[in-house]
Amino acid sequence: MNERDIIARVRAMARHPAARGLMDDAALLDGWVITHDTIAEGVHYLPGDPPETVGWKLAAVNASDLAAKGAEPTAGLLSLTINGDGAWESAFLDGLEQAFEAFGMALIGGDTIALPPSAPRVLGLTALGRAGPVTPRRSGGKAGDTLWLVGTLGDAAAGLAQLRDDAAAEGPLVEAYRQPRPLIAEGRALAERVTAMMDVSDGLLIDAARMAEACNLEAEIDLSALPLSPVFVAERGDGLEARLFAATGGDDYALLAAASDPALATCLPDGAKLHAIGRLTEGAGLSLRFEGAEVPVPERLGHEHCP
Repeated sequence: MNERDIIARVRAMARHPAARGLMDDAALLDGWVITHDTIAEGVHYLPGDPPETVGWKLAAVNASDLAAKGAEPTAGLLSLTINGDGAWESAFLDGLEQAFEAFGMALIGGDTIALPPSAPRVLGLTALGRAGPVTPRRSGGKAGDTLWLVGTLGDAAAGLAQLRDDAAAEGPLVEAYRQPRPLIAEGRALAERVTAMMDVSDGLLIDAARMAEACNLEAEIDLSALPLSPVFVAERGDGLEARLFAATGGDDYALLAAASDPALATCLPDGAKLHAIGRLTEGAGLSLRFEGAEVPVPERLGHEHCP
């Protein structure tokens, strides 16, 4: 079974209204937005990554899911695997604690298990956030809505590529990969003014396709409009190949929103930038353009957890 098949099987079990049909990355229960993310060694982080950055990343990816629902991060429950003398786990917890302090979260429980010496670490966090007045779904978009992106794309994927070439690589791209910054304030500001919203974690193209599917629409993406950081452009360029790399790399933790409000940018915190990158239209699937011309949709849209 691939990831889509497994999710369909699990969706059939998730009949409680809080699950929202499993069409989102979070549940909504009695005023709480609840999400869970797992990160695995060799899949979501490199075995040589500093453990404190792994702790930060685990908290950040969960906080990003809350941000996409306009929720205020509040608490978390940790699933911690222990392997070795505990030194790695101690540094991991230092990073987790720093992230919790930065995001306004408290650790309220969890579980620990010991692993066999050769087993890769698998770490999980359940995060809870206080819901705002509106908790946007990814499925609420309407035909004609503009697709907006807050944040930039490609930095983390470029940083991962640097580390694969040189395990001692450093710099802002590596930092973007190891220590993502969830857009919590931006998510809360946008939540009441969008028709759909989700975070971009597995890659813009695959996540935009998921939003389009949830809305029963087609997502048209203008690759020319994708926001790329100056450091990414210096490393990879800004042509079509670089933009497809950025759009499929994943680990961005930007926010993707659908909205018809042309003044949407006025609600964002100072310094936040909103970019129109496409629109939702009647139809199904995904279509791409670059500099006015249609571009074939690549076979690989982003990261999928099962083949």
